[in-house]
Amino acid sequence: MTIGELAKKVGVNVQTIRYYEREGLLPDAHRWPDSGYRDFDDEAFLRLQFIRSAKELGFTLREIKELLDLRVLPGESCAEVKQLLKAKLGDIETRMKEMRRLRRVLLKFVAACGHRRTKTSCPALWALEH
Repeated sequence: MTIGELAKKVGVNVQTIRYYEREGLLPDAHRWPDSGYRDFDDEAFLRLQFIRSAKELGFTLREIKELLDLRVLPGESCAEVKQLLKAKLGDIETRMKEMRRLRRVLLKFVAACGHRRTKTSCPALWALEH
């Protein structure tokens, strides 16, 4: 299939596929000698779906490359995959904790705006400044 067909089938941009090729996440596609068009196979489709799913889970391209490399060792890689998944889970837990903290601060700012007593600057702006 052409790069455009592959992009449409997976739901990504053509430039994204080219970028993944440059980064080594997708192997170089076969090129037709007369036109130079790329011809992607089903493996490229599966790999691209894998990349997209991993990105949706928050994995970086470096981490996705590690996971793709582990796909080559089906029976031997589960422990390593589990370790990567646990690390990602830890990252998400840390970000969630930080987001909860930011939410609490923003709620205080919103409340401060509702208690404005003077015609001076907004209490939330004052708090951000100090």
